[in-house]
Amino acid sequence: MLVELAVGDAYGAGFEYADPAFVAAHNTLRGYVQHPRHLGIRPGAYTDDTQMTLAIAELLVDGDPWTPRELADRFVSAFHRDQREGYAGRFYDFLQSVHDGGEFLRRIRPDSDKSGAAMRATPIGLLPTVDEVLRHAAVQAAVTHDTPAGIASAQAAALAVHYCHYELGPLARLPQWMDGHVPFGWSRPWRGKVGSKGRMSVGAALTALSTSTTMSELLRTCVAFTGDVDTVATIALAAAARSPEITEDLPKVLVDDLENGAYGRDYLAALNSRLLG
Repeated sequence: MLVELAVGDAYGAGFEYADPAFVAAHNTLRGYVQHPRHLGIRPGAYTDDTQMTLAIAELLVDGDPWTPRELADRFVSAFHRDQREGYAGRFYDFLQSVHDGGEFLRRIRPDSDKSGAAMRATPIGLLPTVDEVLRHAAVQAAVTHDTPAGIASAQAAALAVHYCHYELGPLARLPQWMDGHVPFGWSRPWRGKVGSKGRMSVGAALTALSTSTTMSELLRTCVAFTGDVDTVATIALAAAARSPEITEDLPKVLVDDLENGAYGRDYLAALNSRLLG
């Protein structure tokens, strides 16, 4: 799951808010694409979506208390050990300026309804019950996105993984099932460009999941929406990796060329084994 979501993040990063003509021409899955403007993110490098997901996954496998302070500590630690571009500019500057979770919590203004809490929530979906997923997703979302929409989008991203992992129904019914647990209009198919709101990224991911049968089809569909497509792909591929309905056919080049430094592909695979174990 972690490798697949990182591939989605890294591939989508080449197209985030890019011109639709650029997306249409280069969304071929033949390899990672250099973003026409974000030249600091090299092809194959993942972004904040994956880095913050790592913080969540590491806390889950370590079994430490699921508290705002512990979560904030993990976010700060993950950033400082491996600083990278991809974060929103103001949040990047904020992370550079804080040194532990206590300072993070004292200074953060958790009033956002954007996609940051949703993009990192997917490992929570492996927890054994819907209630546990909802509770854990809400606690982590409130650290930075303590708004109804911020919390709901994080809960829905996590529940998408839960639905697939525990085989709770056919993928085609996922958006309708989601409306029964996090009422937010998820069953309305998403069309067009994806903006920065969490509701948008999750809605697009659910639409793509419910209409795809292979990983390759899913990834191309996520990116074809245009807009904040790295977040859409991160959420969708995390869930799809746990679904028996989705054929695993990601091109070898995308897996092989995913970054593999200290916290790259091999680290993701090893952490994934612990997470699923």
